Amino acid sequence: MNDIDLQKIKKLCGDGKLRWTNHSLTRLLQRGIVLADVIDAVQSGEIIESYPNDYPYPSYLILGVTLQTRYLHVVCGLAVQDVWIITAYYPTRDKWEADLKTRKGCSS
Repeated sequence: MNDIDLQKIKKLCGDGKLRWTNHSLTRLLQRGIVLADVIDAVQSGEIIESYPNDYPYPSYLILGVTLQTRYLHVVCGLAVQDVWIITAYYPTRDKWEADLKTRKGCSS
């Protein structure tokens, strides 16, 4: 299911169907992340965690790369015709393993 959802997220993103929460815009400003970086990361990314029971939409943590080749985590909610950007941040090695996909202290 994640592959189908990722394809849909990328399609909606490419079609300009992104919606930005106030929270996401505030965090991006605080973290020095521009909207284009989020779009690039979503378009190049892969789903590394999914939260199917999130409200109001199932949400996903995507690991992608910006045009400046920086890794970026993007949390987004998938609605029927839109993708809601919830937050984005640069993952750090103190919280993530070297692959930036695995949380430290978590075992699969």
